[in-house]
Amino acid sequence: MRTSETAGSGPAPRSAPRGVGAGVWTALALVYVVWGSTYLAIRVVVRTMPPFLSAGARFITAGLLLLGLVAWRHGPGALRATRTQAGSAVVVGLLLVLGGNGLVVLAETSLPSGLAALLIAAVPMWLVVLRTATGDRPPPRTLGGVLLGFAGLAVLTSPGIGGDVRLSGVVLVVVASVLWSLGSFSASKLSLPDNPFTGSAYQMLAGGAGGIVVALLRGEHRSLDRAAYSTASWLALGYLVVFGSLIAFTAYVWLLQAAPLSLVATYAYVNPVVAVALGALILDEALTVPILVGGGIVVVAVCVIVSTERRQ
Repeated sequence: MRTSETAGSGPAPRSAPRGVGAGVWTALALVYVVWGSTYLAIRVVVRTMPPFLSAGARFITAGLLLLGLVAWRHGPGALRATRTQAGSAVVVGLLLVLGGNGLVVLAETSLPSGLAALLIAAVPMWLVVLRTATGDRPPPRTLGGVLLGFAGLAVLTSPGIGGDVRLSGVVLVVVASVLWSLGSFSASKLSLPDNPFTGSAYQMLAGGAGGIVVALLRGEHRSLDRAAYSTASWLALGYLVVFGSLIAFTAYVWLLQAAPLSLVATYAYVNPVVAVALGALILDEALTVPILVGGGIVVVAVCVIVSTERRQ
């Protein structure tokens, strides 16, 4: 998972003409393919690089690049934020980047990328749970989708998933999805910088710095061996910075203003399908019966939730 790369984590949409032209489909394809491929890239990175150090470096680099782009396009004034806004960005960044993404990176040291993506697809379900816990009353169809999704998670986390999957990795991703949902939910309630790109950059920097701190506490720096880092891991890390955290996110923010929200939201159930396909094709990850059945149930459940919510 990654900053603003999961359902509900992006900035609130603004009123704008809604059209579906070539630009919309191009941006949507970027979000579909690039965000779906980030799970594969993470898996390649952690094969030879330490998880939290690599994730921290990724988001600090992406955050600094994004700040530079904002200052270049809109002037240094666009980087301003009040103390409250900066504090909110730090909180959201720690929940999304450190908690949500960081735990996924750690989990993928032992978990197939496709399975991780399917577990993360449950984020819209957790968002509904949080809304319900705070007094909201989602429609029955939405609640039915949540129950169906939990059934899919039960299948995905059942014994016999196959391969060398560790239960600890599954638990880490489930916790990550809850933290990402909490961060997304908090982002809708807290006061963040007016410029959404500025806010996301600060979130990346906060989460990335948190990742470095966790890496130091875990002692990842004691066993650093840069000579052991493969070329594939370096290329995957660069891909995550440039394509995952900058290009695809920019396309997503633009889509929120240029396309129907119901169309943009489809990435929530397309990304895991892309991730599973890429994991099987490129990394030869096993497609076991629990993964296919449980993953299919989760994707259908998310589709039900997203389609119902967009009608409200």
